[in-house]
Amino acid sequence: MKSFKYILLLALISFLHFAWACTGLQLKAKDGTAISGRTVEFGMNLDLSGLIIPRGYPLKGSLPDGGVGMNYKAKYAAVGGALFGEIAIADGMNEKGLSVGAFYFPDYADYAEITPQNKDKALSPTEFPTWIVTQFATVDEVRQALNAVVIVPTIPKGWPALPPFHYVVYDKAGKSITIEPIHGQLKVYDNPLGVLTNSPTFDWQITNLANYINLSPINTLPVNIEGVQLKQFGQGSGMHGLPGDFTPPSRFVRAAIFASSAVPQGNGEQTVLQVFHILNQFDIPYGAVREVEHGTVFPEYTLATVVRDPQNLKYYFKTYDDQSIKFIDLKAFDVNTKKVKMISMKGGQQLFDISQTAG
Repeated sequence: MKSFKYILLLALISFLHFAWACTGLQLKAKDGTAISGRTVEFGMNLDLSGLIIPRGYPLKGSLPDGGVGMNYKAKYAAVGGALFGEIAIADGMNEKGLSVGAFYFPDYADYAEITPQNKDKALSPTEFPTWIVTQFATVDEVRQALNAVVIVPTIPKGWPALPPFHYVVYDKAGKSITIEPIHGQLKVYDNPLGVLTNSPTFDWQITNLANYINLSPINTLPVNIEGVQLKQFGQGSGMHGLPGDFTPPSRFVRAAIFASSAVPQGNGEQTVLQVFHILNQFDIPYGAVREVEHGTVFPEYTLATVVRDPQNLKYYFKTYDDQSIKFIDLKAFDVNTKKVKMISMKGGQQLFDISQTAG
């Protein structure tokens, strides 16, 4: 019989090979509203739930040895998605319209080592986005405060192993940055495209876009070669060569192209739906991407899609089990209450018979 430690080791190895294939992007409406959204993919159930953190709520960082890191209080109320029931917003938005998202970053994320000098400003990988979304109103404020924090290798609640993350931050004006933990330091990139996927590093992803500058939403024109006219077979020839696989570089290219070529909608609500439509292009069908470890197959799929409206403070989502779009309205809650609120994201898809509406 295999020992418990051996089985646990195999489970951890399998977990570390999971690829969280999330894709994020941002669109701007004609009225100036900036709407951001992302997909959430994984090869295991993350026990997703909605979370409301009120103003003044006490929060603390966690050290790998079980000790306490940073102690602080929420300056701003925030709404977002929590994982495994942890009081931490891995993806969300605050009352000032600042949004943040954690994205899987395997083989590159390298967190800081704990020292006597930095332990009082230490946060786990899931506590870091919580700190951002409860403390700051703009991207510039986040950038200026990053020297006051370190991300340490604390395994968050519910995770069988340490998750490697990097992060994207958007503010209400549409400004965006990417933050990556490299060699224990937090490296910051301006992100004018508002796009993020996974590994490799953000600067590599931007450089890789140069391979696709020929892509265009405009169809190619017919050409004449030695009297023979050649023309497109159908619509979409301007995008010929667009990478269609599920790897992070290919998804980054598609997200950048789709976001930059999107026709601006009139307002935030219309743009929310537009972001959902674009993110549908990144859904991973169950079974299309699989990791096989020791004879066990782990299918990866799109667990959820979320969209953030910083103008109306609504956090929209749909899940694999329920494609109906729901939202949590931060304005509907008492942001000065003393307790956090958890909201289930679970639900089964309802099918509606409209046969009797035939005219």
